[in-house]
Amino acid sequence: MAVALSSYCSMFSVPSSTVKFRYSHRPIISIRCTRTPSIPDPNINRQKKDAWQKKQLKLSSKDEKSSGGNVVPASYKSSGISRKDRDFMVDSKDLQVESNNLQDSAFLNAVVKVYCTHTAPDYSLPWQKQRQFTSTGSAFMIGGRKLLTNAHCVEYDTQVKVKKRGDDSKYVAKVLARAVGCDLALLSVESEEFWRDVEPLRFGHLPHLQDSVTVVGYPLGGDTISVTKGVVSRVEVTSYAHGLSELLGIQIDAAINPGNSGGPAFNGQGECIGVAFQVYRSEEAENIGYVIPTTVVSHFLTDYEKNGKYTGFPCLGVLIQKLENPVLRACLKVQSNEGVLVRRVEPTSDANNVLKEGDVIVSFDGVRVGCEGTVPFRSNERIAFHFLISQKFAGDTAELGIIRAGTLMKADVVLNPRVHLVPYHIDEGQPSYLIIAGLVFTPLSEPLIEEEHEDSIGLKLLTKARYSFARFKGEQIVILSQVLANELNIGYEDMSNQQIIKFNGTRIKNIHHLAHLIDSCKDRYLCFEFEDSYVAVLEREAVAAASSSLLRDYGIPSERSSDLLQPYVDSLEGDQPADQEFGDCPVSNFEVGHDGLLLA
Repeated sequence: MAVALSSYCSMFSVPSSTVKFRYSHRPIISIRCTRTPSIPDPNINRQKKDAWQKKQLKLSSKDEKSSGGNVVPASYKSSGISRKDRDFMVDSKDLQVESNNLQDSAFLNAVVKVYCTHTAPDYSLPWQKQRQFTSTGSAFMIGGRKLLTNAHCVEYDTQVKVKKRGDDSKYVAKVLARAVGCDLALLSVESEEFWRDVEPLRFGHLPHLQDSVTVVGYPLGGDTISVTKGVVSRVEVTSYAHGLSELLGIQIDAAINPGNSGGPAFNGQGECIGVAFQVYRSEEAENIGYVIPTTVVSHFLTDYEKNGKYTGFPCLGVLIQKLENPVLRACLKVQSNEGVLVRRVEPTSDANNVLKEGDVIVSFDGVRVGCEGTVPFRSNERIAFHFLISQKFAGDTAELGIIRAGTLMKADVVLNPRVHLVPYHIDEGQPSYLIIAGLVFTPLSEPLIEEEHEDSIGLKLLTKARYSFARFKGEQIVILSQVLANELNIGYEDMSNQQIIKFNGTRIKNIHHLAHLIDSCKDRYLCFEFEDSYVAVLEREAVAAASSSLLRDYGIPSERSSDLLQPYVDSLEGDQPADQEFGDCPVSNFEVGHDGLLLA
């Protein structure tokens, strides 16, 4: 997609759709999905161009999503192209130019075009899917007869095909692994003919500033391979628009356009130094593209080889505050100009067993942490503390140096992927749902918020979704999405997007727990208690008798999703206090801002 983080460089064979991808810590990021459309006439008149710009401004002005505690601007977009994009801007400085001296380079033959058919779930009507659409992007061959591309290029795929340079044949590909967090995906092609007379690309080292870089792919503007050149402008921890995560990224000034997503970036020696995946577009900035470096690619591939699947990047599970103020350091009994203050610890992280609010983290695996939350990086550079955490794998242990009440001590913490109270992506299958007498219950998720539009969700529920920690693994915010009108639910028809708190006096842990409580209920009445003390009561026997006819009237195949047919297993050990407020561990908007507290 072309992101404004035109974070996606894939192309849709559909008019380009606007997709909101969120960053790992709330407010939303509007990403323009550039997966390639039937390309319109390049001589677009000025009126169409102005209308397109106004449309984008309107779309992005609503979206702001924070990732890892950092607010992600709506201008981050993905570079892909969609059929849903009939209008696009042609800027002379973004035109793709094929370089003569690269025309016959053998390594260009390893870059292929990706054709994907996507069928996304309908989160508002969770028992069905949306209309399918197609997109195109780029990929390249690596060792082991595999292809590497971006995760957003093959998201919700129902069919993936690839085509080599100079070949008319398309080959069916299979998605082996999809890593939403780092926006990478691994493909395989069974055809022997596809791999004939081609060599996989060689990976190079992390480049330095001003190193030359060449981006290769199949972007908007034509059907043949395209080459653009530039230099490395910056290497730092970057917001990944699709995964809403914070990982190492390379900023370049070479043009990255819709359809470039998944294509390789080469150094002067013809080695691949990363994967093009997003761009930043705004009136105040020019020529800002982003490449996923080989360090992140290596982490993804090693994770896949080690576990047979992608397990994700781990996190420490703490909110930290900079310690630039000398009086604050003196109050905390920190003698040197270093360390970050632990402001909050996630209940689901192992750090919750080790760290306390008010601790000061001064080192990570022996590396000193500066008062701005940075650590040494290469020569004469510093980088965000989060970089060290991202080098670990799920289940790895890190040694923390902490100061507690003036005393220096060491502590070991197990690092695991973060448990999200409100997920940003549903990886496989349909969303969970449960229909009782026309009351449609489903877990709250970011895609659902996006489909329903934030103004219909309610500020209280939206705030909880954006800024709350999960208290235990498996916790969900379950909402009444809508009410399908029926004689059994008279008076409740206008209810929508309200969180259910209790069923017959028992606090709800997740949607599977709700289904279990209803199935095991022997009472005469089914009593649902919602946020703000709103109550809905149904008669149990009448609900059971009318269930099949209601589903038939609305053309719904089943009253619940397939995952809720499995036996319920309580994810909590021991009994929880009756007044336990699940999903109510708030984090203020200030605490996840760029300038103050950062999420590690």
